[in-house]
Amino acid sequence: MSTEFRRAADPVISVRNLHKWYSGVHALRGVSLDFERNEAVGLVGDNGAGKSTLISILAGLHQPDEGEVMVDGHLVRMRGPRDAMDQGIETIYQYNSMVPSMSIARNLFIGREPLKASLFGIGILDEARMRAESVAAIASVDLHLRSPDALVGELSGGQRQGVAIARAMHFKSKVLILDEPTNHLSVKETNKVIGFVKSLAAQKVTGIFISHNMHHVFACCDRVVAMAHGRVVLDKRIEETSIEEVHDVL
Repeated sequence: MSTEFRRAADPVISVRNLHKWYSGVHALRGVSLDFERNEAVGLVGDNGAGKSTLISILAGLHQPDEGEVMVDGHLVRMRGPRDAMDQGIETIYQYNSMVPSMSIARNLFIGREPLKASLFGIGILDEARMRAESVAAIASVDLHLRSPDALVGELSGGQRQGVAIARAMHFKSKVLILDEPTNHLSVKETNKVIGFVKSLAAQKVTGIFISHNMHHVFACCDRVVAMAHGRVVLDKRIEETSIEEVHDVL
């Protein structure tokens, strides 16, 4: 099955003819996609459809065996997650990488800690700056927590996702990939995360929202891309399709 390739006028990310094999398994079969600026894209498909492989390439975890990835019109080769972050691509995983035993402030800056002074990259953490900027970052996503010194392990699942999104916003990510962010959350927390995704465009961020829950995708995304057997089988604006049509192609 094939679908018409929707070409964007000025995409933030473009992938062209991506192929990926794992031990003889053809996980991606010529995937071409554009991700437009300041839109939320729902990426759906059954297990083994290829969506996790596509996201792992965009996140810098794996490299394609064939094809190209372009960011802002420039060909990029991302050798690791740090390269993706340097390109403005941040990924929030279902079981995100925050450390429960560390504070909100430390988690928000993990891997990017500001130093008061340094010599060859070694120095004293600027903890006052981390706390102050954490408060502002958390408030920017309408998350109200009692202290930046609170341990992440004390937060609910929805609050942890909020901190992860605040981290991406603070470091001016252009693209935010959310991998099953509503799994195992309460209805109230799920609605909060959906609200976060809907607010990304106003902050000039492109969101890629991976979910098995079609109702969540249709509640917060501008466009839905469905994958099956390593290919894109549907790519439509939300208002041009329906949950039933998406289910029919999967």
